[in-house]
Amino acid sequence: MKTTSSPRRARRQIRRGFSLIEVIVAVTIIALFAAVIAPTLLGRVGTAKVDKARVEATSIANQIKIYLTENKATTLDGDFTLEMLVPKYIESKDDLIDPWGIPYVLDRPGLNGRDFDIISLGADKQRGGDGENADIVHGKERKTS
Repeated sequence: MKTTSSPRRARRQIRRGFSLIEVIVAVTIIALFAAVIAPTLLGRVGTAKVDKARVEATSIANQIKIYLTENKATTLDGDFTLEMLVPKYIESKDDLIDPWGIPYVLDRPGLNGRDFDIISLGADKQRGGDGENADIVHGKERKTS
């Protein structure tokens, strides 16, 4: 039994890949999308970290207020540390780390006559700064160092 294949079928079987032009066009389109979308996405990652730090600092401050209420205290003792909140008020020590990987800071006394402040130092991991580098204090950006 002799098998004959038509030239059309042979051509169809050979052409299974993409031409060089098709690959170049696809890569160019992907590069254009990346050039337009990437800066927007990267900017939002920084904003998301600031928002997360704001929420977490406020949450830790609220847990300290609950701690004070349960211990019938009006101010924090001199030997109080944030680690004392673990595990009763905060699940683990990992929850005391800000989005940039450094521990939240307990400042005593706080700003504006408050007993304490919970601070994330921001992206620059130093006191002061603007934008993403600004300190996050009880849910607010600290403008001065």
